Amino acid sequence: MRTLPRKKIVACLCVALAGTALAVAPAAQVFWGQWGRTQLHQSAVPVAGQTGSRILANIVYDPFTQKEQQGPYAAGGLLVHYQTPLIAGNDVFMECKTGQFSNIKNWQMQTWCEQRFSWVNGQLALQWTHVSDWKPVPFSPDKDGPGWEPVYHAVLTKQAIWVPGFGGSVFRLDRDTGTGPQINPFGTTLDPNTYVVGPLSADGAGNIYYNVMQLDGTAKDPWLLDVPQSWLVKVTAAGVPTAVSWSSLVPGTPAATDQCTFRYSTTDLPWPVLDASGNPAPTPTVTCGSQRPPVNTAPAIGPDGTIYNISRASFDDYYGYLVAINPNLTPSWISSMRNRFHDGCGTIFLPANGAPGGCRAGTPTGISPPDGMSGSGRVLDDSTSAPVVAPDGSIYYGAYTRYNYAQGHMMRWSGPGQYLDPAAPWGGFQFGWDTTPAIFQYTAADGSATFAVITKENHYGDVGSYCNDATICPTDRTATDPAYPEQYFVSSLTPDLQLTWRFQNTNTLSCSPNPNGTFSCISDHPRGFEWCVNAPAVDVNGTVFANSEDGNLYEIDRNGHAVNTVFTQLAIGAAYTPLSIGPDGKIYTQNDGRLFVIGN
Repeated sequence: MRTLPRKKIVACLCVALAGTALAVAPAAQVFWGQWGRTQLHQSAVPVAGQTGSRILANIVYDPFTQKEQQGPYAAGGLLVHYQTPLIAGNDVFMECKTGQFSNIKNWQMQTWCEQRFSWVNGQLALQWTHVSDWKPVPFSPDKDGPGWEPVYHAVLTKQAIWVPGFGGSVFRLDRDTGTGPQINPFGTTLDPNTYVVGPLSADGAGNIYYNVMQLDGTAKDPWLLDVPQSWLVKVTAAGVPTAVSWSSLVPGTPAATDQCTFRYSTTDLPWPVLDASGNPAPTPTVTCGSQRPPVNTAPAIGPDGTIYNISRASFDDYYGYLVAINPNLTPSWISSMRNRFHDGCGTIFLPANGAPGGCRAGTPTGISPPDGMSGSGRVLDDSTSAPVVAPDGSIYYGAYTRYNYAQGHMMRWSGPGQYLDPAAPWGGFQFGWDTTPAIFQYTAADGSATFAVITKENHYGDVGSYCNDATICPTDRTATDPAYPEQYFVSSLTPDLQLTWRFQNTNTLSCSPNPNGTFSCISDHPRGFEWCVNAPAVDVNGTVFANSEDGNLYEIDRNGHAVNTVFTQLAIGAAYTPLSIGPDGKIYTQNDGRLFVIGN
């Protein structure tokens, strides 16, 4: 811990002895401190969001977006995850990037940093920049690892702002100065093969929690090998770290050397493979690999201090788990995401069996095409989905599924860990991929307290139904499956994941501004634009704020009607980004590596 130089200590003592009181301004109260705002990740604020249309600030935090979208792998997409803008009083904290960018496969060449801005005379003015030594895990497009640049994500507490560091470490920075010690939970040596993965989280006492993964540095491609170790780390507000082995938190999961069912071979399309009796054939297996954290998930902390985290098998993302951890960092319960869904072959969510995009003719109803079983929630390293703790103590998580046009599923568990099947016969709401839902609490007509679950619901149109073979699974979704076409919604759900309302993006126009303040637009999106948000925000009135690929910030009231739209810039291929709301109702949104602040 850093100490004041001797001369400064003496000077302070002299002033005190002279009887002069030192006025030290208290730190502003943290308003939006982490992913999902608070330790519960509900993304809701107790103030009204400003519904004005003025862009009050436009700040570049990623100068490499043009380069990041180039090359055959990116193909025009911005494959990057970004931090939530963090807010305390008039201060705004946001990540930044410097260094170099050559191509997506070498993203470690960049340098990540954190900046503090303050509102001064109506302008968002830079106060300091802290350059971190953090590096993300390496690129892995076809293996078990990330193909999108992982998130660098700080957490703001009353005592400090904490940012990720190298080798599994964190920096505890003074909020006023941006300086402070680097804390390494693993001793005095910073291991270059050990990585902070996912956003940092904090509880109400200022303790922080984050996931750490170690890779095998002897291999050219470490994702081909099992992870040597992983940890959940807790650091107290005073800076005392504890690292708990991941293996101690996931009892009852398959061992690293066990065989786990995977999926059928692409040479056997259409799926599923059927035996002579017309039943799904046995699914091929792979070595499971060790359980480990995903690359982009933030732990949630319940009101009683229970930590909710996500785990997956290193070599098989079909083996994902929601993990509850006691405040003393011992396991409480663990619940599998396997075989929870029944919305596959022969249901309204896929074309008919035997038809293009449908399962093999004769397939039983309700099973998932890739493995011939009930569908499973998958945990991908490219997903920023995080657990959300609801007012009734239940927990939500958005998992990936490929067989429903890559939409994923929203899942729900009770506080004691029972999976809550939301609506027989499907087993989960048909969207969850790369999104953390917001929670809006309100009083129902009968006077009871309840809440809404707010999520994006993208019905993607550029992917086949369950495979990547354009003949078996055509990519023109609407032509192949007009009953379940390409559409894009922000949706409100009941606590048990029943649809209450949907707001559909029906805009068809791609627009760009002209120097004279007008816009030039072309109609090139006949089915609307994708929602490029991974954590919407909701205000005290239930107004939802979400950003779209068409470049607009949408403001949607609690009944699903548009209140306002504000154009920032066209965002085709944009990254999924989170929003936040300030204590005065200003809206902090992102687009193409820029932070936009919108208000009255």
